[in-house]
Amino acid sequence: MPKAFLVLAIFGVSLLNMAEDSCDSPKPQSASGVSKAEVKVPIGADGLTAEQRNVKERLLEDNKPGAIKHLYVISPYSGQVILYSTVKGKVTSGGKRLTPTSVVTSCPENSNRCQGFLVSMGDRDQVTNEVLQDDGTYGSSGEYLYWWDVRGAYHQHYLTGGQIITISDQPLPVKSVTINIENPGKE
Repeated sequence: MPKAFLVLAIFGVSLLNMAEDSCDSPKPQSASGVSKAEVKVPIGADGLTAEQRNVKERLLEDNKPGAIKHLYVISPYSGQVILYSTVKGKVTSGGKRLTPTSVVTSCPENSNRCQGFLVSMGDRDQVTNEVLQDDGTYGSSGEYLYWWDVRGAYHQHYLTGGQIITISDQPLPVKSVTINIENPGKE
């Protein structure tokens, strides 16, 4: 009996090695024969790359308590500022959510656990394959932005027609504004 077990173990390991070998993919190469380039990206004293540092600083800036921002919608055709508003906190995309958009409704047969991340929805635990983003939300940038201004008024702006959206933590020196949300009723 021990010999049979040993033969089965060797056979199993051989199958695993064959399976691993069959999963090896060729290295990327263009039709012209150029191979994928590789580079070692330097990190700073903080252990971060410049891109990682920028993302970290943006998350900190976006979540700074009491922050006030300034939103400008600029026409790409004339350069005219067509809308101005203060922003209390941060501008958020309409596609952002606090829950995932999909959950697993059934697990594979003979499995006691589904693959994914456990989330509570209502009074039930569900499993999703969506990854919680750095800002603590699910979803992606959507068709509109929304925000609250310093007076507490809610605004929702749909992105159409090639607008240029600028958000700054300092007011910008613009010549004129077509719609100034900060001065309702004034031109």
